[in-house]
Amino acid sequence: MRTEEKDCLKEVERFDKTGFNYTLSLVNGKYKLTVLYAIYRHKVIRFNALQKYLNMISHKTLSGVLKELERAELIIRKEYPQIPPKVEYSLSKRGESFIPILYALCEWGEKYRK
Repeated sequence: MRTEEKDCLKEVERFDKTGFNYTLSLVNGKYKLTVLYAIYRHKVIRFNALQKYLNMISHKTLSGVLKELERAELIIRKEYPQIPPKVEYSLSKRGESFIPILYALCEWGEKYRK
């Protein structure tokens, strides 16, 4: 195990004080990782295109997930003042820094998928 892994996974007095818990607080939820992946793949995407791409998330659920990811500063919501309204989503710098974790999840899944 690498030193930084040992430091990150060390025992602490309470779970809520761990970096692991903080990370989960940002991305825990049924679709958050899926939405982050989809936005990463498209770089910039509009709501309807995102919903069509994912096709398993209701309008209301996707809207809620996007709001939570925006509050966590993992995505950027850019609204254009026009009619009809145009809104685009992209990863923030903070969201981009999460991509190596998505890659690690993907690599682990490819290695152990049956």
